[in-house]
Amino acid sequence: MTNIILCGGNGTRLWPISRTLMPKQFVKFFTNKSLFQLTVERNSKVCDKNFIVSNTEQYFLAQDQLEENSTFNIENSTFLLEPVGRNTAPAIALACMALSSDEVVLVTPSDHLIKDKKEYKKVLEKAKELADENYLVTFGITPSFAETGFGYIQAKPENDECLILNVELFKEKPSLKIAEQYLEENTKLNIQNLPLKYYWNSGMFMFKAGVFLEELKKYSPKIYLTCKEAFHNKIVQNSTLRIKHYQMEFIPSDSIDYAVMEKSKIVKVVPADIDWSDVGSFDALSSELPNDENNNLIISEKLVKTIDIKDSIIIDTGDALLVSKKGSSQKVKEIVNTLKKQKSQLPNIHLTGYRPWGTYTVLEDSEGYKIKRIEVKPHKRLSLQKHKYRNEHWVVVSGKASVTINEKTFILNQNESTYIKAGDIHRLLNDTNELLVIIEVQVGSYTGEDDIERLEDDYARD
Repeated sequence: MTNIILCGGNGTRLWPISRTLMPKQFVKFFTNKSLFQLTVERNSKVCDKNFIVSNTEQYFLAQDQLEENSTFNIENSTFLLEPVGRNTAPAIALACMALSSDEVVLVTPSDHLIKDKKEYKKVLEKAKELADENYLVTFGITPSFAETGFGYIQAKPENDECLILNVELFKEKPSLKIAEQYLEENTKLNIQNLPLKYYWNSGMFMFKAGVFLEELKKYSPKIYLTCKEAFHNKIVQNSTLRIKHYQMEFIPSDSIDYAVMEKSKIVKVVPADIDWSDVGSFDALSSELPNDENNNLIISEKLVKTIDIKDSIIIDTGDALLVSKKGSSQKVKEIVNTLKKQKSQLPNIHLTGYRPWGTYTVLEDSEGYKIKRIEVKPHKRLSLQKHKYRNEHWVVVSGKASVTINEKTFILNQNESTYIKAGDIHRLLNDTNELLVIIEVQVGSYTGEDDIERLEDDYARD
C-alpha cells in the first residue's frame, strides 16, 4: 500500500507561526516533530511506500525532514512537484497515474494529528477490505462540537455492526444553526444506541489507484484528460516527478469531494474514532499543547508573562505578535488577507527563510538596505541569478565560498569579501564538507525577495 501525502498549504490558519514558505505541517509543535513527520511515522506501519505531492517551493522541507529521522526510508519516497496548485483531485490523480492500477493508496493530508494509533490501525484494516473490493473509502470523524469549518458526511448503516456505512450525501460547511442540528440528531441516535447519521469529513481516503482514475474519468473527464496529458509530459529526475508549469495551468482546479466522491456510486464511509484533529486553528492547537494557569496558549521564544489575562492566545515570533481571545482565532485569516493587500511579505516568510540550499535570516531591514546571515549547506549552491534594483556585499564569516560574478569565479575565505553590482550575473557555491556562513548587505532602491531573476537553478524554481 502507498501513502499519498498531500503537502500543500498557504500557511494562513496558524499565522504568524506558519507562512506560505513554512506551512503548519512542517512546524515542529509536538516533541520536536512536525505534523508531516508524524504522518509519515504513523502511516509507515501500514504503507511500504510514500508518494509526496508538494510544490516546488516546499518540497525540500519534506525532503530534509525525511532525512532527519533515520527510521524513515527515504529510498521508498517519491516526490511529485506541482508548479501551480490545482486542489486535491488533480494532485491525487497525478500520483495515481504513477502507480499500478491495482495499488491500494491511503490518501492523507500531511497536517493532521491522530493520537489513537491502535484504533487508527483497526480503521485502516477495515478500509483496506473495502478498497480491495473496489470501493472508494472515506473516513468519518464523530463530531464533538458544532464545527462550521468542516464538511460533513450524511451516512446510513450498511449492516448491524455499523462498521461500514453508505454515504447518502456530502454536506457543505454548514451554518452554526445547521451544525447544531446535526449534533442534536446524533445525540438522539446515540441515546437510542443507534448508529450516528452525521460525521466530519476527514479528508482521508483509501482506494485502488485504477478505481479512482476510472471514477474520475467518468465524472470529471476534463480533469482526467488534462492530468493524463500533463503526466505524460512530466520531467523525471531521480525519485522526483515534475509537472510542467504550462500544462499544470490547463488542469481544472477541484477537490476530490466535488470531482468524484459526491458523484460516485461506489463510496463507503468507515467511522473513525481515532482522536483526530486537523489542527486548523490556534484554538485547536491550544487543545493539544500546554496552556498556562489562566488557560492562555503562549508560544514565544522569549519569556512572556500576563496579568489579568485569561482564555487568550499569544503568539510571538521575531517579526510579528498575535493576540487573540480563544474562540476568535479563525479570524487570523482576515489579518493575513489585509497584509497581502498591503503587499507585505509577512504572510509569506519568517525572518529566517528555508531554501533547498540552506537558510537565510534577516538581521535588519530598513529603507534602502537589508542585512542577512546566509548559511549554505555543504555541496549546495544558490541559483545563477541577477538583481535589477540592488547591489550586494558578501563577507565570509566561516567556511570557504566559491563565488561566480559574470565570467569570473574565485574563492573567498574567512574574513574576505566581495561586491556585486546590480545587473551582475552571480552565484554562491559551498563546495566543501563544512557549513558556509556569510553576511550579505543589500543596498538599493528595492530589496524585496522578488528582485531575483534566476538564470539557472538546481531546484527547478521559476
